[in-house]
Amino acid sequence: MDKIKEYKTKLMKISLVREPSTMQKVKISSSLTTANYIKGIYEVENDDITLYESFYVVMLNNANNTIGYTKISQGGITGTVVDVRLIAKHALECLATSVILIHNHPSGNSKPSSADKLITEKIKHGLALLDIRVLDHIILTENTYFSFADECLL
Repeated sequence: MDKIKEYKTKLMKISLVREPSTMQKVKISSSLTTANYIKGIYEVENDDITLYESFYVVMLNNANNTIGYTKISQGGITGTVVDVRLIAKHALECLATSVILIHNHPSGNSKPSSADKLITEKIKHGLALLDIRVLDHIILTENTYFSFADECLL
């Protein structure tokens, strides 16, 4: 019992843990580059684009070179929960100057829902307070993708 009390009164040490992946660093120059890169991440992570929705963030430096990626959430067939604070945490830990948001639609329909548009705006405004830009939000399907940037929705 004393050990439990002692544990609860101790301050937690926070550190950034980085894990190497098989993904190569690349320069992001277009939505097509991003979509192809992200398909590779889904493959590396054994994430099935056609089964359930997942939300990823790719962090970039000032030259638009990838510096890291993370899975924010995995949901069900028709949705997943996205917490802006977790995105901000990962972006700050990587010292990212910009991010690209990515999620998939298992249905094969790449058109953004109203919820997709709302969360994009929420993330964009939240990260702007930290001087981190949202360069794009890609919706990935098995055969195609949708880019918020290409469609002037950012």
